[in-house]
Amino acid sequence: MSFEQTQHQQETRNASERRWLPWVAALTAFVLGMALTIWQALADHRFAQIEQRREFVEAASGIVDAIELQLSDCERLIRTFQSVFLASQEVTPDEFRLIFDNLRDDRARVNLQALAFAKRVVGDGRERFITSIFLPIRGNESIRGLDVNEQPSNLLSLLESRDTDEVSMSAPFPLRQTMGKTSAVDGFILRLPVFGKGSVPTTVEERQRAFVGSLGASFRLPNLITSVVPSNGMIAQVVVDDMTDGSPRRLHQHGLGTADAAAHHHRQQIRFGGRTWRVTVHGLRSAEVSPWSGSILWLGTLVSALLAALSWSLFSTRERAISLAGSMSQRFRASEERFRRLTELLPSLVVVARRHDGKLLYLNAAARDRLGEVAGARMLGDLFDEEAFAALSSASEGASLSADLQMIPALSEPFWANVCVSSIEIDNVPTWLIVASDISQQRQMTERLSYQASHDSLTKQLNRREFEARVSKALASPGAQDCALLFIDLDQFKVINDTSGHRAGDELLVQLASMMREKLRPTDTLGRLGGDEFGVLLAGVRSAEGAIQAAERLRRSLESYIFNWEQRTYTISASIGAVMLSKAGTLKELFAHADAACYLAKEAGRNRIHFHSDDDTAITSRLTEMEWASRLRDALREQRLLLDYQELHPIQPGVQEQMHVEVLVRLRAEDGREVMPGAFLPAAERYGLMPAIDRWVVETAISNIDRLHPSGDGLGTCAINLSSSSLEDDSLFQLVADLVKSEGVDPGRLLFEITETVAMRDFTASSALISKLRALGCRVALDDFGAGMSSFGYLKNLELDVVKIDGSFVQELATDRMSQSIVRAVTEIGHQQGLKVVAEWVSSTEMLDLLRQVGVDYAQGFALHKPERVVFQR
Repeated sequence: MSFEQTQHQQETRNASERRWLPWVAALTAFVLGMALTIWQALADHRFAQIEQRREFVEAASGIVDAIELQLSDCERLIRTFQSVFLASQEVTPDEFRLIFDNLRDDRARVNLQALAFAKRVVGDGRERFITSIFLPIRGNESIRGLDVNEQPSNLLSLLESRDTDEVSMSAPFPLRQTMGKTSAVDGFILRLPVFGKGSVPTTVEERQRAFVGSLGASFRLPNLITSVVPSNGMIAQVVVDDMTDGSPRRLHQHGLGTADAAAHHHRQQIRFGGRTWRVTVHGLRSAEVSPWSGSILWLGTLVSALLAALSWSLFSTRERAISLAGSMSQRFRASEERFRRLTELLPSLVVVARRHDGKLLYLNAAARDRLGEVAGARMLGDLFDEEAFAALSSASEGASLSADLQMIPALSEPFWANVCVSSIEIDNVPTWLIVASDISQQRQMTERLSYQASHDSLTKQLNRREFEARVSKALASPGAQDCALLFIDLDQFKVINDTSGHRAGDELLVQLASMMREKLRPTDTLGRLGGDEFGVLLAGVRSAEGAIQAAERLRRSLESYIFNWEQRTYTISASIGAVMLSKAGTLKELFAHADAACYLAKEAGRNRIHFHSDDDTAITSRLTEMEWASRLRDALREQRLLLDYQELHPIQPGVQEQMHVEVLVRLRAEDGREVMPGAFLPAAERYGLMPAIDRWVVETAISNIDRLHPSGDGLGTCAINLSSSSLEDDSLFQLVADLVKSEGVDPGRLLFEITETVAMRDFTASSALISKLRALGCRVALDDFGAGMSSFGYLKNLELDVVKIDGSFVQELATDRMSQSIVRAVTEIGHQQGLKVVAEWVSSTEMLDLLRQVGVDYAQGFALHKPERVVFQR
């Protein structure tokens, strides 16, 4: 055989091998892909089985947790009623029903069969426990008068709870309510003891002696268990056994389907109330799913086939790949052409320039139109100022830079643009690619919005937020000791608004703001703080004298200003509070000092300046009241007001009446301390918070009148104090009338007290309110009477029921003859008017004897009773 023939055969053999190589590669790829697919299908199948088991265990544990939660809710419900019996000497059926109705949304009531109280009765030498109160009535009539002794399991639970003072669960037994309907063990009872009044017993012997009855809550097992079993397609059966005695005792079995006990079951114990339950949950029998029936096998087969086809294509199409590369090159050039056309259509400015000399190589249509440039006409540096061009030049090769810069067109004014610069290479030439967007309008709008956000729209001065920011910045700067804050409040500005309208008021504010700006130095800051209030931040003021001089210049300018409006002329004045920034550590403290100083300037007669100083007691008092006002608002919002009551006792012999009390307001501070009214009521009076406090006292006292005093609905009269601010509250009487009607309160049980000083200050308002209250049926007392003897003549003009002698006279009754005469005179005049007379501040039995001698009807004070917290707030 010749060499040529050998070579031809070799080439033929190589060609044959090359023809088979794609098929071998394709087969190898398909086998590997199918192996991975089978492995993944088996792994997913195992994971699905594990996940199914985990979900079942989670669902089963959820059932056990839900049963435990139901039992805990049951315990909480019965403990609620135990606390009611502990708080009251005797709970009536009506009170029992009221509390039961208030718990209508309680979760434990869903499965509650009955809630009952069994009273301990001892007679005939034996001890019985008779069911005397129970709810709901319907469906539980059979337990009326039930003796717990008849049910051994129930009795055993009762005795165990009595001796331990803990909740005790009875052994399951057929409930009496279901007897005759079923013979199954279908219920259990939770028991808690009720002890008599006195200290809580701590030993078994003490508990047995103090035991007066037992609270029992009965629940039906089927309802309790069925309500927590979900219908989720996983649970087949729930079995509950009582394991307390060692051997299982079947309590309930709830089935939803065919159980697969071998593969799906979960067992868990519950210990509660001295008993142990075992909960066994069986899963539903599910069809076994083959690992080969899932979508993974079919998808894997498809992917393996595709992988085989890809392998065949890679090994068999070398020539086709070369052809494809040529085609792609052509398409790339076409894409580049389309990119250039698209760039021409972009609204953004696109500029390409050489890096080493800045020559412009390309500008799109938007750039040529906006800049008036063509490629090669000018350099890149001509489009920016020196500072902007230096920033662009700082961009390193391969990096990008974005900034807002001014661009300079050839024939028009410079404009602001958002410029993005990238350093790239085009055909191995370092170039700059610049994309810019005209943001002139957006920048103008941003500046306008920034101005509007920091300036008052009416006066064009700084608004409060911006002014406070400037003051805060100055306060934090090293030069804060050379700055002062002026707080300016226009006097009688409301008069101009009321007489000439708001347009006149607005115009006045504009003129005054402009005038004050002219009087201030460029370094000073003026701001409108709101309404007719302005603030001035004085810079470079080294002493209080300098701040006072600047404030005085402003005050004189305002005082001499004449405001003309529609043929009317007004004079203006202002009260100014001043404070050095060095006198405060925070912005809030600084403004509080300035506001307090301005307030004192107004209180001193207006049109003057008050400068804050550390030793100014008036400022300190004002700040304290401001702080109390803020704390009072928080207390009202957080319901931290409290009520105490003090009893009034008849002191004349032979008088037997119902109990009478006066309610007194207290405050619980943020740290839990109790605050007496003398600390916060002055601030409430000054800052207009008394109407809100009075309304709270009126609403709370009337709504809970039977829960103020231990005598309950046997309370005769509840006295409520009204402040001077409440006399001007037109809605107060309507509030009283609405509460009397809605709460069903006898208005004769309400006694409203108005102090003599308040009544005399506004006799018309006092007389009108007194007449309305007495027409409603309420009674009215004149409190602190006698402090002004000239007011005796008003007694015949006021419709009163009671007069209360001022306590200052009562305290000096034993030592001062004048006080004795005043008390005697008030008593005689009151009796002539048919009024009951009450003496306050009675602190000794000696005072009681003297008051009894002069004929006083009632006495009130520490000698008789010290204030106590009302019953419902204890």
